[in-house]
Amino acid sequence: MMKYELIPEQLLYEGIVEKDNFFAPNAVDERFITLAHQAAYWDRLKSMKLTAQEIRRTGFALTQQLITREMYIVGGTLTACDFALENGVAFNIAGGTHHAGSYWGEGFCLLNDQAIGAYYLLHQQKAKQVLIVDLDVHQGNGTAEICRRKPEIFTFSMHAERNFPFRKETSDLDIGLADGIGDDEYLTILEKQLTLVIDRVKPDFIFYLAGVDVLATDKLGRLNLTQNGCKLRDYLVFSCCKKIGVPVQVSMGGGYSPEIKNIVDAHCNTFKVAIETLI
Repeated sequence: MMKYELIPEQLLYEGIVEKDNFFAPNAVDERFITLAHQAAYWDRLKSMKLTAQEIRRTGFALTQQLITREMYIVGGTLTACDFALENGVAFNIAGGTHHAGSYWGEGFCLLNDQAIGAYYLLHQQKAKQVLIVDLDVHQGNGTAEICRRKPEIFTFSMHAERNFPFRKETSDLDIGLADGIGDDEYLTILEKQLTLVIDRVKPDFIFYLAGVDVLATDKLGRLNLTQNGCKLRDYLVFSCCKKIGVPVQVSMGGGYSPEIKNIVDAHCNTFKVAIETLI
């Protein structure tokens, strides 16, 4: 997608970041993939042996190049985890592949970057209690399924209830929103629920999926947030992270407004708010 090139260009153009603030990831080590995904699924995926039905579910024509791309996306999130531990916050300009479950790909997601990241941190003893805050407009069904067997990972998804996926999984906390909710109601719900979750979970690491498909301009969204509302959403999340002194890894997630400027501006705002709040 064009946004993956335009976001860093815009951040550099505005002087928000410098070139040495970026990193190029390596492909993820396979041993970390199978912490979260079933080994049989990964074996069939990497050897291009998914069934025709499984491939249709992904929304992609399966290619080796696509599988390699997914491995680099996950590698980027794992590297960002380590940078977040050092610096307080780190981003994957891509990522947010939250529809991939332990044994399936779905909705343009083959490997679940933040679920793998959570398992990675626990496995490497870099965190003890992880919170995944998924504010993409679509429920993080794959993340919920992968992490439900891991009490050290708490999954919180706030999404449009009537949107994709139409068969939801059960997160530790799901907030399904009615169509057309705007800034004030959205932010009121988020502030209340996120505060309660953090008080309950007491995480020492947070993953944030910052999809901008919550915008009113989004063709797949069903919600009605403005650019400022989306920015205030980010501020709420990062302020909570700062308050409890917990590092946060951010994956950018979805954004499908017809005008690319709306997508890029909203994603760049997430970077700006993180820098203003946490750095």
